[in-house]
Amino acid sequence: MGWFKSDPPTPPNPAQTAAAQTGTNVSTAVANSFLGNMNQITPDGMLRFDPTDTYSWSDPSTGATYNLPRFTSTQLLSPAQQGIHDLGVTSKTNLAGLAANQSGMLRDVYGQPIDTSGGPSAGDPNDLGGFNFSDTYGPDDGYSADRTRVEEAMYQRLEPQLQRDRGQLEARLADQGIKIGSPAYQAAMDQFGRQLTDTRLGITEHGGAEQKLLNDMAAQKAGFYNTAQGQRMTAAQAKMDAETKNRARWLTEQYAQRNAPLNEIASLMSGSQVSQPNFNQPGTTSTIPTTDYAGLVNNRFSQDMGIYQQQSQNFNTLVGGAFGAAAGYLRSDRREKDVGERMGTVFGVTEEGDEKKLPIYEYAYKDDPAGTRHVGPMAQDVERIDKRAVKTIGGTKYINKTRLGSILKVA
Repeated sequence: MGWFKSDPPTPPNPAQTAAAQTGTNVSTAVANSFLGNMNQITPDGMLRFDPTDTYSWSDPSTGATYNLPRFTSTQLLSPAQQGIHDLGVTSKTNLAGLAANQSGMLRDVYGQPIDTSGGPSAGDPNDLGGFNFSDTYGPDDGYSADRTRVEEAMYQRLEPQLQRDRGQLEARLADQGIKIGSPAYQAAMDQFGRQLTDTRLGITEHGGAEQKLLNDMAAQKAGFYNTAQGQRMTAAQAKMDAETKNRARWLTEQYAQRNAPLNEIASLMSGSQVSQPNFNQPGTTSTIPTTDYAGLVNNRFSQDMGIYQQQSQNFNTLVGGAFGAAAGYLRSDRREKDVGERMGTVFGVTEEGDEKKLPIYEYAYKDDPAGTRHVGPMAQDVERIDKRAVKTIGGTKYINKTRLGSILKVA
């Protein structure tokens, strides 16, 4: 088996390490709370933090109990602001009393619906339905009968004259020796026919003018009628709008009177507020960082383990050099050695199971002219642990290296 100078370091207990870390965290948090709760003073007042009691908290993983401080934040007004505040409270108290008394009458006001039956009536749109406008005028035939009567009257008036003119023309032609049917006669009658046609066309034109005159008169009459109807309807519309506005104004007044008590009470209940101090979080508040206790413990264990491993390596080298790899006996009688500095300690186990220290020394044999230095135990020390590991030959004590290796253990 290997030979070691000492036992390896014991690993840290996770539960204990966690408990210690929690305690460190709690302590740091408490310290930071004291640093963060900074009293502030402004012209309008002050903000004060006081530790007033404690809160008992138990860590669920370890069961450890911590008494955590509890702070009370107290805001104090300056004397001027306190006076304003007191006056405001008094004013609000008085106004609230007035509001309470006035609110009692709301049961009478709002205990029944508002009555609008006594108000003026709104305008009636049905009043606008009695107006008729004309889009036609005159008889259906457009005064054509009147035109015909005018033309016939004129024809009857001119007919005797036309007959006389025809007779005179025929007599004149006969006196001139122009016979009926002759070209001259025919030419004269054609000329008379054209004059007769022109006369009839004049009569027809005069009848059309008469008809147009009658139509214009009828259209003018219809226009007057429609204008009068429009004016009457505009007046009726204005009357209806005025009645509707009057009704709306009356309703507005009724609802304003109904809501006036509520508005008065709301005004009484409101009031000016005291100017509150403006507290700011300080920008330079210091905080204590939490100590990484678990990290420190683990780092210490890693360092101890490294030291142990280095010591073990050194000690194995030392013991291996002292006893060598081969079995047999080693002359190691203290009486024959020039013993120097003690180099270290190993542990051996007795037959009863007890542990005993076995010191290791630097030495040289007295009979060695070269004075070569060696490292190893003294036979007398080994004998106190296990007598069978030492053998006396010729009065000199020797160590049984095989036996010694079996009793050595991790120190």
